[in-house]
Amino acid sequence: VSASQIIFLAGAVALVWAYLQFRIIAQIPIESFSSDSEETPLTGTGNNEEKTARLKEIYEAIYEGAESFLKAEYQVCAAFITVFSVVILVLVAWGTGWDMARGGFTALSFLLGSLTSMGSGYLGMKVAVYSNVRTTVSAQKPGWTACFNTAFRAGAVMGFALCGAGLLMLYVSMLVFRIHYPKPKEWIFLTECITGYGLGGSVIAMFGRVGGGIYTKAADVGADLVGKVVHGIPEDDPRNPATIADNVGDNVGDVAGMGSDLFGSFAESTCAALVIGSSIGAGGDWDAMVFPVVVSAVGVFVCLICSFIATHIATVKAEANVENALKVQLISTTIVMIPAVYYAAIYYLPESFDLSRTVGEETLTLKPWMACVCVSMGVVGGLIIGLVTEYYTSHSYHPVREVANSCKTGAATNMIYGIALGYKSAIIPVIVLSLVIYGSFTLCDMYGVALSAIGFLSNLATGLTIDVYGPVCDNAGGIAEMAELDPSVREKTDALDAAGNTTAAIGKGFAIGSAALVSLALFGAFVTRIRHSSDDSLFASGVNMLEPLTFSFLIIGGMIPFAFAAMTMKSVGEAAMAMVMEVQRQFDEKPHLLDANPTERPDYDACIAISTKASLQEMVPPGAMVIFTPLLTGILFGVTAVSGLLVGSLVASVQLAISMSNSGGAWDNAKKYIEKASPDSDLQGKGSDIHKAAVVGDTVGDPFKDTSGPALNIVMKLMAVLSLVFADTFYAINAGKGLLGLA
Repeated sequence: VSASQIIFLAGAVALVWAYLQFRIIAQIPIESFSSDSEETPLTGTGNNEEKTARLKEIYEAIYEGAESFLKAEYQVCAAFITVFSVVILVLVAWGTGWDMARGGFTALSFLLGSLTSMGSGYLGMKVAVYSNVRTTVSAQKPGWTACFNTAFRAGAVMGFALCGAGLLMLYVSMLVFRIHYPKPKEWIFLTECITGYGLGGSVIAMFGRVGGGIYTKAADVGADLVGKVVHGIPEDDPRNPATIADNVGDNVGDVAGMGSDLFGSFAESTCAALVIGSSIGAGGDWDAMVFPVVVSAVGVFVCLICSFIATHIATVKAEANVENALKVQLISTTIVMIPAVYYAAIYYLPESFDLSRTVGEETLTLKPWMACVCVSMGVVGGLIIGLVTEYYTSHSYHPVREVANSCKTGAATNMIYGIALGYKSAIIPVIVLSLVIYGSFTLCDMYGVALSAIGFLSNLATGLTIDVYGPVCDNAGGIAEMAELDPSVREKTDALDAAGNTTAAIGKGFAIGSAALVSLALFGAFVTRIRHSSDDSLFASGVNMLEPLTFSFLIIGGMIPFAFAAMTMKSVGEAAMAMVMEVQRQFDEKPHLLDANPTERPDYDACIAISTKASLQEMVPPGAMVIFTPLLTGILFGVTAVSGLLVGSLVASVQLAISMSNSGGAWDNAKKYIEKASPDSDLQGKGSDIHKAAVVGDTVGDPFKDTSGPALNIVMKLMAVLSLVFADTFYAINAGKGLLGLA
């Protein structure tokens, strides 16, 4: 079986599987059941008809809100990518001596990457909104299997559709470009053109993550502050005007944003491996050169087989099974992936192959087992980081319970403990990343690091399934509360959501770890490109960190993630303040909205409009900063300055992203842990002062874990892939010294 056949087969199987999962979800009718009957919806009683109508009304409101926001966001993105593709065409063509084919192909692959990323985000949002109301309906049935499987399948639609579409688009683009570059010696140009695909995916991910993150957290923080803290009404209560906006936000931020982010990582890690390993194809062995794509294809089959464990083999029968079922998915795919990659390496790579070192003159002779070990290190490293993240963010373990206990003395101690937990949680993941980098670099140079990044993302379909599962359960609970269904439904969705919260944190751990490796691999590819452009007059013996310009920009690069986090946090704060004012205005003007059974509904649309407007305005400055910093650095100061900038931003982003994501996740689950406690227990449960202190922590943690933290992994990737795409342009300006010629 040739590499092309297995890649096409994997892409097709992934898309078909996603469609089949969707068909299963579609068979669930939106009807309110009475909780004691398994099959017959008792639509005969007026009460249930009322609730069915209410379910449909809420579903439509969330759907319309998410649809209108994504349309508005993607209009901004479409305008940006249109202009930026022209910039790419002109600058890349100019940098390669007016080679219009390379400029055109790079711009084309950028557009394809952007459109695939937008498509996958939009599809994820559609499926999540479609499935969350059906998860609510399934939660009315006795037992846990139906509701868990519905949410899990919703995630699978997104996971497999994104992997299938990403694989096929990338590989078809490569085959089309190969028509223009038929000779193996020219394949290096092909791999350079395909880097645009990763850049496209990342640019959309940046806007999706930041825009969606500001939207969801403005609504969430606003709803929490006025509803829970001031008026003492429960989360997702239909009397709170911000609840629909909050539920819309889960879909546009956590689902569409996360999808674009992980798609970007997949595209960039593959592009980096192809650029660094382009010398492998010089001997005419196409299958060996596209081995990185084969690894992702093999991953699709592994994830598909392992998904049966959750839905058919070890089904979820009780609350205690939920978290284990999701964890088993990650562990099983990791275990099965290692032998699968070994056989793929033996089959597709030659017995030994040569690779030029990123730094230095010598050529490495590699064997298939070395490539397999590098991928396996990534696979296992990802799992370890995931499990460490779980330890620090799940209320089943000591760290989160410690944070919950700190709420007894108020919100201040909760803040102190939560921030400390975040910093502490970065220690093991950073050591694991360092070991993976050292091991893979020693074995296969930078190519090994790129393969490790692909290993991290090899079970991407499963990772995404688990990521999307969380927001779907969160929304299902919100819908149950707003439709005023039996409280047992909300309890069930809350239990599913608590596991989803932890697995979302695990997913963020994966995304951050893979982003660190991807950025390093892209930096290696950047050095390779500059060596190639300058005929080894630059970077032949490596990047010298002690050059004044490089070291100065190393420190500036370390500042970028902090500036970015500050901008995004403040954006959430400002949007949340506007939301608080609006919700309070409605309560002041219509005090009867707070009655136990109000006769009229609040104005949900006003809150949706505030979130939409704020996120579209606020997503541009941080995105522009990340995109234009490396571009202007390269044009003005040259390639040595860019090297410092990339390393600095990578080192700072990893630590900050892990600590922010884990602090936020821990605060959220500490609050949930307190809510589970009974009023006469040590923690006093819902409504107590201890609970109020926990809500403050959770509210601060919202932008930590859902806006700034996860967007930081895009910061490091986007800066690196942008520098890679414009490497020739930077070198063409004053032989890589920049317009100011300081180097």
